[in-house]
Amino acid sequence: MGSYGITYRAIDYMTGNHVAIKQLRRTKSWTEDGKKSFEKEKQILQQLSLSEVPAVHHPSLNEQDRFLVMDYVPGKNFEDLIFAEGMVYSEQDAMAIFTQVMKIVQKIHEKGIVHRDLRIPNIISSGGRLHIIDFGLACKLSAEGQDKPTEQHRNLMREVSVTSDFYALGHFLLFLLYSGYEPQSKKENSWEEELSLSQEVHGMLRRLLQIDESFISAEEIIAHIQSISDRRETTKIM
Repeated sequence: MGSYGITYRAIDYMTGNHVAIKQLRRTKSWTEDGKKSFEKEKQILQQLSLSEVPAVHHPSLNEQDRFLVMDYVPGKNFEDLIFAEGMVYSEQDAMAIFTQVMKIVQKIHEKGIVHRDLRIPNIISSGGRLHIIDFGLACKLSAEGQDKPTEQHRNLMREVSVTSDFYALGHFLLFLLYSGYEPQSKKENSWEEELSLSQEVHGMLRRLLQIDESFISAEEIIAHIQSISDRRETTKIM
């Protein structure tokens, strides 16, 4: 259940396949904003056409309700994996997962789309592959969105800019890295004080979270991860 929609798993009796059906909430279905949001999500899913993103099928419309019929992605999201199943990810594990996610995000950005909601419930692990779901807040990128001026108290996850996805993925990576953290005291400290990270990953997180100068593209992040890996391999050889 979300602010705009409710999603169900169902069976398509024409094919026998499981599908996901997202229904626009009744309170939203009568508003122009609600209708436009739903239509935008459908168009974005159609535009993406990626194996790591649920495909949208025939929409169903009637006078009372609006639906999106999409591929059902079996698997578990990272919120369940971390908090319900107690999965623990080492820095190496976390970076491997993060790299997979970044490669999907790179494809999404190349299609001119920014997700704006890359939280742990919206990233699913399914049969060893990762999928990104819930494009309800996604937007098309534009020159204006990329060049949007910054404000002191802006919502960094909701900007129509690729950096909003990088900021969200910084938090996604922190959730993975915190999965094995055991507090040493009742006092809460910042992640920089609590987590024992390599210098390279610590520096990358600061850039993702826009504490330091932000990355400007998914390609730059992937290249940065590769450079970290190359340096580590060189160190091993030496």
